[in-house]
Amino acid sequence: MLTDLPNILTLSRIVAIPVLVALVGVGAPVTDCAACLLFIAAAITDYLDGKLARAWHQYSDLGRMLDPIADKLLVGASLMVLAGSDRLPFGALYPAIIILAREILVSGLREFLASTRVSLPVTRLAKWKTGFQMTAIGFLLAGDSTGKLLHLDPLPVSMVGAIMLWIAAVLTIVTGWDYLATGLRHVGRNGRTASKIAS
Repeated sequence: MLTDLPNILTLSRIVAIPVLVALVGVGAPVTDCAACLLFIAAAITDYLDGKLARAWHQYSDLGRMLDPIADKLLVGASLMVLAGSDRLPFGALYPAIIILAREILVSGLREFLASTRVSLPVTRLAKWKTGFQMTAIGFLLAGDSTGKLLHLDPLPVSMVGAIMLWIAAVLTIVTGWDYLATGLRHVGRNGRTASKIAS
């Protein structure tokens, strides 16, 4: 299973994380640009691994386990290193906290619902949230220093990233509430079923 290309792509996202963190830690315009490009490449693998697994019918329990873990590690590490480097301008630390909190919430809900053999389908709005979130992180990793490096000084790279992260946070709250409501419905249903069995 480890030699299947979809799983290799998923693992590559995890391997890329310490490299990305190190690049951001250097804090030079060239390394900021490299960190952005590495993040974009990792985000592309997130799209490709699922698409290839479906096209080639290379489904595996390992892939289903690693894919969401790799996604959350990549997003979490990126946001934390940006926060630690004081690279979340315009109050972007707060949407970052919201996004990380939602990831923990959804992970807990999925774990609970898996025990009841219920899955949480990914909604269209959640896909939009992911799109805004990944684009925002890419802009924030690039920062204004990359804009200057590429002679795009008028482009407020960090501001664009911060605005998109705020939009992603709003979508995060909406989709998080939808997932929570779905989880609570199943909690209530399971509670009523257990009561009937006990009686």
